[in-house]
Amino acid sequence: MSSTEVMDAPLHSELHHRWVGPTLVAIALVNLLCWIGVFVQTPLSDMPLYFGRRYFVLDATSMLFLLVINSVFLGISVYMASRVNTSQTLASHMASRTGLTLAFMLAMNLGVMANNLLLLWAFIELTTLCAAPLVAQGDAIAPRRVAWSYLLYSSISLALTFLGIMCLTRSAHLHGLEMNFALDLMARGLPVVGDSWQRLGLALMLFGLGSKLGLAPLYNWMPATYEAAPTSTSALLAAIQFNISVVAVFRILHIFRGQDPGFVSHELLLMGCLSLVVAAVQVMAARSYKRLVAYACVSSSGVIAIGLSVGKAAAYGVLLYIVSNAFVKALLFLTAGRLRAVYGTNEIRALSGVIRVLPFSGLMFAVGVFALLGFPPFGSFLAEMLILSGIVQAGNMMAFSLMCTMLTIIFVATGRSIFPMLWGASNRSGGQVHESWVTTLPKLGFVLVLVLLGVYTPDPISRLLVQVAQSIGGQ
Repeated sequence: MSSTEVMDAPLHSELHHRWVGPTLVAIALVNLLCWIGVFVQTPLSDMPLYFGRRYFVLDATSMLFLLVINSVFLGISVYMASRVNTSQTLASHMASRTGLTLAFMLAMNLGVMANNLLLLWAFIELTTLCAAPLVAQGDAIAPRRVAWSYLLYSSISLALTFLGIMCLTRSAHLHGLEMNFALDLMARGLPVVGDSWQRLGLALMLFGLGSKLGLAPLYNWMPATYEAAPTSTSALLAAIQFNISVVAVFRILHIFRGQDPGFVSHELLLMGCLSLVVAAVQVMAARSYKRLVAYACVSSSGVIAIGLSVGKAAAYGVLLYIVSNAFVKALLFLTAGRLRAVYGTNEIRALSGVIRVLPFSGLMFAVGVFALLGFPPFGSFLAEMLILSGIVQAGNMMAFSLMCTMLTIIFVATGRSIFPMLWGASNRSGGQVHESWVTTLPKLGFVLVLVLLGVYTPDPISRLLVQVAQSIGGQ
């Protein structure tokens, strides 16, 4: 091959795959518009709607998360399409990465609508199998090792969940009941009075799914994976895949809320409190801004678990917190990708005066940090107030004190690391770096959603949130 042909090969590859990015954005946009149309045209009173021989259901829970994950995915797809022109690595892998991403989103959409516990479990596993090769395309040290570790942790978590399902089946068999894995009928196949098999099964399912959410003690996969994976993949895992595990927990709570609520609450409370403590310690030691955001995600999972353990008055706040966090995580990771593209590192100490070099990205990262820490006027602030109020109403002052203390430590530690990075004196030569207006649109959209959730939630969305909160025991 001649030298000219060698030089032209990367250019030819880039031109050959130039259509992939716009196609990905078009698919994401059409998909989101379709689900918005379904939401507008389908009254909540007509839900649930079953299809596919009742293996799939469109109810308030699936409708809400379909809107959330597809809204976030549109922003991620725009980011991926915009980065093709500036990243040779992404350009060379764009076709394969797009195929895996679309397969991932197909599994997500179907999994959220699954009306069968085994089918839901299978779709969670499928999203993991699609995400692992994406993680392996990262530019960190030994990305394949991180991908295998992510796959191993996820397999252990899902194996524990499956073992829990088998324990429930054993419990039903001992009571002479036939187990039905259809989520809307499953409660009928459970004994009225729970036995040790049912408790063991419930504990294993919550422990396994809690691990997928990044709850302690099986949380180590999350910081390492989020830091090593490509930015778009980190956003997919944190802001999208996270939600299918949340839906699975919601389905389980809906089934078991009348069976053994005290047992469920104690397990969630224990994992939530432990996660907050772990996150507070690790945030103080974090030296990478992507890893710091990842440990903040562990903290968010802890808040969600504590809120779910309280239920009732805190349920609406938990739901608002989950929805807000999807947009916050996407905003932070996509902005972190822009920082890495310019500075070439994830190390906090290597960055200074980001707001002067990248005014828009610096501002967006600051906004994302404020939203993540629960500042007004963002939805996360209102959500945390509702959760704390619910904890007080439940009379659990120990959990209230622990949550306030750990969140304060996380706030101080995050501010000490991030604020000098953003507003300190710049040590980078050259002027401001130009940022394309295309990349600003998704981030501005995420911020708008966060403000609306904290200030004014449109009535249709508010009613949808209320209905989902009631399904998990909210008042």
